[in-house]
Amino acid sequence: MGAADIVPGVSGGTIALIAGIYERLINALSSIGPNLWQIFRQEGGIKGLVAVWRQVDATFLLFLLLGIATSFATLAGIIKHLLDNQPLFIWSFFFGLVVATVFILLSEIQRWNIGRAALFVTGLVAAVVISSLPLLTTTPSLPYLFFAGAVAICAMILPGISGSFILLLLGAYDAVLEAVHSLNFTIIFTVIAGMATGLLLFTRALKWLLSRYYQATLALLTGFIAGSLVKVWPWKVDALGALNSDAINNVMPWQYPTGPHWLTTVGLMLLGAILVSLLSWWGTRSNRA
Repeated sequence: MGAADIVPGVSGGTIALIAGIYERLINALSSIGPNLWQIFRQEGGIKGLVAVWRQVDATFLLFLLLGIATSFATLAGIIKHLLDNQPLFIWSFFFGLVVATVFILLSEIQRWNIGRAALFVTGLVAAVVISSLPLLTTTPSLPYLFFAGAVAICAMILPGISGSFILLLLGAYDAVLEAVHSLNFTIIFTVIAGMATGLLLFTRALKWLLSRYYQATLALLTGFIAGSLVKVWPWKVDALGALNSDAINNVMPWQYPTGPHWLTTVGLMLLGAILVSLLSWWGTRSNRA
């Protein structure tokens, strides 16, 4: 999830969904709130702490956060280097990953009807529109970074819409990535505070939808993921036709300045598809166990 969230266009929520931990993640996050103090007071002391720990499924959240933090610490620099210097290849990998994800999730939707088809199309169109918005160029202040973090975490949890891409749209992506590299804790803690605020508000609504309208919500989320393919299309150029990893102008493979690189790009797409299929299989097997 951490590696996916670094890339502007791929959502960590997508990885959680195909790994079979998405509902557990939403349930755990939505259980965090003022009621935890009441649970602690009822038990008191160590028993109270244990009760709170179990209420929020803290062991699960702890290991998930450790995995995400490890990815950010070890892969942020590598992925940024690849986005800057080898954009075609890293986008090809994630394009294959997202395509396979869409097919996997479509197979899990039971009893298609007009309503679910409409929700799928709605999610697809919404993701395409968001992916096509112009990028803001600004020097973000701390209050602005707090707001950007709150909005981005909602997208990060929502499969198909990348939190890092929302930061890019808001003009805060470079500032956040640079803060991670340089260990600027003022910016890091401000963004984290914004993320925590947005997370606590958003997950409750999502939990309600999943508990009552799971299949319909899954159709909408799958539409979001399908629409994000516009953003992760590998062959990108800027307005002048030059290579640019941040550009939003997609071209056909044969129009790419250095050629389509079919062997490498298709190979990386297949690798992404295979890895996400293995992750889905592993998640399904773990849930059954």
